[in-house]
Amino acid sequence: MNSTPTPPEEELKRLYRLLVTVRQLDIAAVRWQRQGIIPGYAPLLGQEAAQVGSGFAVDTALDFVFPTYREMGVARAMNVDMVQYMATHKATWHGGLYDPAATHLAPIQAVVAGSVLHAVGWAHGQTLARHERQPGTGSGVALTYFGDGASSQGDVHEAMNFAAVMKAPVVFFVQNNGWAISVPTAAQVAGGAVAARAAGYGMPSLTVDGNDVVAVLAATRQAVEHCRAGNGPMLIEANTYRLGPHSTSDDPGRYRSLADEQAARSLDPVQRCADLLRTAYGTETDYFGAVLAEAEAETERVREGLEALEPRPGSEMFTYVFQESTPALQQQETTWREESEHV
Repeated sequence: MNSTPTPPEEELKRLYRLLVTVRQLDIAAVRWQRQGIIPGYAPLLGQEAAQVGSGFAVDTALDFVFPTYREMGVARAMNVDMVQYMATHKATWHGGLYDPAATHLAPIQAVVAGSVLHAVGWAHGQTLARHERQPGTGSGVALTYFGDGASSQGDVHEAMNFAAVMKAPVVFFVQNNGWAISVPTAAQVAGGAVAARAAGYGMPSLTVDGNDVVAVLAATRQAVEHCRAGNGPMLIEANTYRLGPHSTSDDPGRYRSLADEQAARSLDPVQRCADLLRTAYGTETDYFGAVLAEAEAETERVREGLEALEPRPGSEMFTYVFQESTPALQQQETTWREESEHV
């Protein structure tokens, strides 16, 4: 993917604005956790290009995205309201306040590799519904995210095997950020690459520089077109680097050196996109300053929106657990109401 053509200037500028916005939101989210605005957060510092480039390729009228807990950049690229998205991290409501049916972004999945199975199920539904579509319209495509660590889960094997057998239109997008929490990729991915496993399921794969937003966008578009045409699933492995901790409760200094982290910063995806704008289109310095100011202003609006959110009624914790309530759940709700009334 190193020879990927440079996109038109306006598209490249849109990608850059998204990269900067996501970077500022991510940095701020860590700060918000330290300030007690949100209880926890999984940073994506260094992975902005992998997320923005792939999310930008999604057709939100047709496709459906199944994220983990780290895809804030994908959500922003899909124009999901960031206050509603971050409400998930504030634990304000079941799965956040954004509407998955309207945004085509499934609720955040905290179970490692859990979203992969959901994506294949949805994609298989698209296969079954093909006879209801007008000829030539193509299939909706599921795009599911997981990391190099999650690739060792049995759920991923089941999902890939089922998708390949059933020719489900799903793109498996692996963000290989170098670490499965504190374990380096080399110590837990047999064969050296997640992408190499795709051949065992009879599906094609692409390995892409996950710090190059243009290359990621091109690879994702290629994979989506492959799936939409009815050719079955495809896997993308985007090699990047998690510059920050696994989560706001993690200390990466316990398992990797500062020198390694500083070396990875030389591959900064935001700076690489800025350099491309300068060399390809002669973009002036004032533009970059204006984009940063816009991103900082948006980040402040999101913070204000988050802090303005009121707690949801406690009774809602029982509302969406099961389609039909159970005696045990009803008893829990009764007990909760009795205790609440006496507070």
